[in-house]
Amino acid sequence: MLNMSTTDTSARSRAPWWFNLAGQLLEPWVRIRRDPAEPATLLQAGVPVCYVIERDGFSDALILDRACREAGLPSPMQPLSGTRRRRSVFALARRDGWLFGRNRKRSPTESLTQLVRSLEGDLDRDVQIVPVSIYVGRAPTRESGWFSVLFSENWVVVGRFRRMLALLLNGRDTVVHFSTPVSLRTVVNEAGDTRPERLTRKIARVLRTHFRRIRAAVIGPDLSHRRTVVDSVLNAEPVRAAIAATATKENISQAKAWRRAHDLVMEIAADYSHPVVRSASFLLSNFWNKLYDGIHMHHFDKARAAAPGHEVVYVPCHRSHADYLLMSYQLHMSGVVVPHIAAGVNLNLPVIGSILRRGGAFFLRRSFKGNALYSVVFNEYVAQLIDRGVPMEYFIEGGRSRTGRLLAPRAGMLAMTVRAFLRAPRRPVLFQPVYIGYEKLMEGKSYIGELSGKPKEKESLIGLLRGLKVLRQRYGHVALNFGEPIELNPLLDAASANWRAAIDDPEAKPEWLGRVVDDLADKIQININRAADVNPINLLALALLATPKHAMAENDLLSQLELMKALLEELPYSDRMTMTSMDPAGIIAYGEQMGWIRRVRHPLGDVLVTEDEQAVLLSYFRNNVLHLTATAAWVASCFLNNRRMSRASVLRLGRIIYPFIQGELFLPWDADGFCQQLQATIDFFVRRGLLEATGEGRVLERGPGQDDAAFQLKIIARSLIQAFERYYITIAALVKNGPHTLTSAELENACTLTAQRLSLLNELSAPEFFDKALFRGFIQKLRENRIVWTDDAGKLDYDKGLEDMVRDARVILARDVRHSILKITPGGDGEKETPEKPLPADATSEALHERHVATEHHEHAPVEAIVVEESGSEARDKN
Repeated sequence: MLNMSTTDTSARSRAPWWFNLAGQLLEPWVRIRRDPAEPATLLQAGVPVCYVIERDGFSDALILDRACREAGLPSPMQPLSGTRRRRSVFALARRDGWLFGRNRKRSPTESLTQLVRSLEGDLDRDVQIVPVSIYVGRAPTRESGWFSVLFSENWVVVGRFRRMLALLLNGRDTVVHFSTPVSLRTVVNEAGDTRPERLTRKIARVLRTHFRRIRAAVIGPDLSHRRTVVDSVLNAEPVRAAIAATATKENISQAKAWRRAHDLVMEIAADYSHPVVRSASFLLSNFWNKLYDGIHMHHFDKARAAAPGHEVVYVPCHRSHADYLLMSYQLHMSGVVVPHIAAGVNLNLPVIGSILRRGGAFFLRRSFKGNALYSVVFNEYVAQLIDRGVPMEYFIEGGRSRTGRLLAPRAGMLAMTVRAFLRAPRRPVLFQPVYIGYEKLMEGKSYIGELSGKPKEKESLIGLLRGLKVLRQRYGHVALNFGEPIELNPLLDAASANWRAAIDDPEAKPEWLGRVVDDLADKIQININRAADVNPINLLALALLATPKHAMAENDLLSQLELMKALLEELPYSDRMTMTSMDPAGIIAYGEQMGWIRRVRHPLGDVLVTEDEQAVLLSYFRNNVLHLTATAAWVASCFLNNRRMSRASVLRLGRIIYPFIQGELFLPWDADGFCQQLQATIDFFVRRGLLEATGEGRVLERGPGQDDAAFQLKIIARSLIQAFERYYITIAALVKNGPHTLTSAELENACTLTAQRLSLLNELSAPEFFDKALFRGFIQKLRENRIVWTDDAGKLDYDKGLEDMVRDARVILARDVRHSILKITPGGDGEKETPEKPLPADATSEALHERHVATEHHEHAPVEAIVVEESGSEARDKN
């Protein structure tokens, strides 16, 4: 230990009186923790010491002087022995003003040059340079106050007033980090004949790198893209080439094209700020407490375990504007770095946009068409994020779902991510699907209006302020379920054994790239659905919306809820699915409490009902979990209008319909896997007494129409029946108009109009029934399966199998529904149904099975062989 008591007293006497006074005034507000605790052990005895600090600042000089005094180190305020320097300290980054000398324009490297020249001519002389890092209010803790967070240490060089506030609020959490001294003599000797000016620039560069590493270790990495990424984007070769191309194409100067590119990067780039994120977490804590009764995360531990060593891309479903905030808030509170989120430029509102940007949002336009420079700049920005290992989040659906179903993915961001990884595969990419489940939506009423044809209301600051009335309502619980992550490398390996060759040419577009992106998009949607959370509102919606008047006797509703819970428990959709622990009675009570259902008292038993508007809103929550009951709904649909069917026919027709259900609901199985699920579901129904198996299990039979089991099957079937009606509308419109008559757009429009009219006539409480996107998806699936194709004139032609599909629809859809659709659907005289010939009611199971086997080898067996008995009249059901 060096004895510096005499030197310390002398140094204090040499410091200006106002400096000593300021130190005494500051002392009660600052508590210093030295790192290491005894820095004097780092110094070499007898060698002069010169301290270097990262940033120029009066408060930093006061803190350093006190820390040195308390540690028994030489004072930074004393002259440096053997030089003309009046102080033994200098700063690497300086601003104009007072401090270590009167020359305000002196470069920081000038101090280093003086030190280097002071060693010339005396080979025995040396100076110890001690880097000292000073942090006031490092990374705040969860218990830190709001203002303490705002003025905590970060990467920004702040002004004197803000520094003063930081000292007042966070001074008791001050860290002074002393690094190992550097022998200037050793550096000079190793440099050889290097000129002093060049040597000092090199030393300054090394010191800046050192300070950055220490700061990153203490307060976290610098994530401010406006300082660290913008220049990288503008200097990237693709962007420079695009700037030159823009200048040439538009006949403008290179400087003007560069400024345009710079403006685009500034429009896009996030400006992440830890104080803003932490401050927002305080606000959101109160906000969530006013809105929600709880936010629950499931399987997060698995997601956290998979993340290390990967570039993580969070890909949640998109159902509400709250999705952005919920994800970031929950990750932040769980101790995970908040991802940078791709947000629509429509959210870049005054004030709000700036806050979102500092919370990690980067903005993108809805379309890149017609702006090549923007496309290149945005792609390069994403590539920089991937290259730097910054976690990202985006919604591949492109927008919020208005129906509650997952939307068809828009793979633009996925393609950018894959291409960025191929360009610089330094860290493997991991996509983390997340299912977000609500019990009530803030945007519910606006979604219904948009589906009914009202234009989407444009986001605005006034609209946001007007929307604060939502704080007067409660929205139940929210679930964030983390699905099974998807690694990019195995997908690339499966697509091409030589995919790494694409790295050599960043502009190449290998033929397998599109296939990889499409497969990745499908896997993400499938894994989101596999992580579904079944809440009480989902279950109530599945049951009540399947009844004509959206009402059920309490006993019937209790039985239906118990059946659905048992189905999901005995035949779990996946190991990531979660379900409410409430029993049926608790679910009903919760639905009443949330205002979704109303109890009607009656002497013969209470009835639970959901009102018309509530029923429309409930359809959203039914659609959230529709995929979980898809196999059960298909089996039940086969017995909606039929008393008996062969098991083989249920499976065969299921195999035919599966590609369309799978495309709409993002189901996880292949055709064989779906048939296995159907088998398991049939066995479940048989165990529960909903179906009876005869003929050694080959023929299945349900009870009569008024039977409780038949009623429960009917409720399950009707959750999916509208999808089959949409399919029938589409193929009936095609067949009715004939081949080479309609374009895809014309067919889509005809189907939408037909569905809208059918909905009005039947008072359907499901706006998604006439959602144009669902018809578009079904038509696309028909084309993918080569059932429908486009001729040279752009009109649709179709395979004869389409007419067989119309015929097979008779098994599922009631006659009056089919006739209504055919009557409403625009077109020529078109297709007319052939007379149906149901088999005699007294036909034996053995005879029916023989008849089925005789026809089963055909691709489409006659409907008479599929349907064992059609219960077309109530009289037959009563027998």
